[in-house]
Amino acid sequence: MKTFLKISGIAYVFIFISGFYANFIILETLIDSNKSSETIGNIINNSDKFKNGLIAFLIMIVSDILLVWSLFKVTKSIHKTLSHIASIFRGLHAVFFIVALFQLSKIYNLTYNATYSIQLEIKVFDLLLWFDKLWTIGLLFFAVHLLVLSYLILKSSYTSKFIGYFLIVAAVGYFIDCFSKLYFTNYSDYKLYFETMVVFTAIIGELSFTLWLIFKGFSKKTFRL
Repeated sequence: MKTFLKISGIAYVFIFISGFYANFIILETLIDSNKSSETIGNIINNSDKFKNGLIAFLIMIVSDILLVWSLFKVTKSIHKTLSHIASIFRGLHAVFFIVALFQLSKIYNLTYNATYSIQLEIKVFDLLLWFDKLWTIGLLFFAVHLLVLSYLILKSSYTSKFIGYFLIVAAVGYFIDCFSKLYFTNYSDYKLYFETMVVFTAIIGELSFTLWLIFKGFSKKTFRL
């Protein structure tokens, strides 16, 4: 059990670090949906930086796939069927993100050593839209995973119930942001508020769970969920 707790905790840390770096340090500084020509110039002139973002996202998704397996091992003793369901939904999130990541790799191939053209701009922004949409759909599956996981945590006789409630808060944050992004036509006007909400709720829920996994994984005490 402790081995799987350690793996889960460490994988979550890699997800937090690589995901934050790729999304906020790389993509957010290169891409502006309101300035298409400037965005293309940023990507063309910063191909190495864009590639680093791809590598970071790859590390994130590999860690996420590892977490599907290790979390199942951690939670299966609570309720095996629900643990399978939680794993399936997290796995679906991973699948959608892998397909989304292919869109970014296509952008890298199109823009590497390229020169600006209106045709390139159209292709790149079409791929960016697909990346964003696929990742958003994947995060809806991820939100369902968090809800099922929160139930498993609440059913556990050892885990703090607060973590289960925090995970519900995180799931609700993802649901609100994703549905707003998919169906709210003026989403871009309120993007900062939605992203702040998601980051805040994720920190409350997922980071608290991560810290618990690491603490229990490296603790000398033995226990069963």
